Amino acid sequence: MTISMYQASVPRLANTLRNLSAILDKAQAHAEARKIDPTVLTNFRLYPDMLPMKRQVQIACDTAKGVVARLAGVEPPAHDDVEETLLDLKARIAKTIDLIQTFKPAQIDGSEDRKIHKLGQREVNFTGMQYLLGHALPNFYFHVVTAYDILRHNGVEVGKRDYLGTP
Repeated sequence: MTISMYQASVPRLANTLRNLSAILDKAQAHAEARKIDPTVLTNFRLYPDMLPMKRQVQIACDTAKGVVARLAGVEPPAHDDVEETLLDLKARIAKTIDLIQTFKPAQIDGSEDRKIHKLGQREVNFTGMQYLLGHALPNFYFHVVTAYDILRHNGVEVGKRDYLGTP
């Protein structure tokens, strides 16, 4: 049986982004309940050389829209990284979900052997399958879980069920 590149990408990415948005709701509630400026959370990083939480979310969104567009053989749209608040980040997530769901299975299925040569300015040599399973999905999940970890570290009451979502 062959893998559906569409099923392995769009629904998985959209689901995890929805879960991330729900986690940001909990972060917003946490900040309000404790009278914390929410930008403290969006600008927090786990270690000085790591990117802040807002960049983790932005990169997760960029990865999601990038992989779907590249598998479909189109140029990924650019989004400016201007989000500062949790609500801004939720809007970016919603925009990303809306975008990736515009792609249809026929545009992505069969992209297993499509050549992927550029990721931004970086030259690469991936097939679609290698790119999706070996690079894009691990990168996407890395940034989502890092955003989760930053919020958890700051006392936001989230757990594995929040990350995985409900079945």
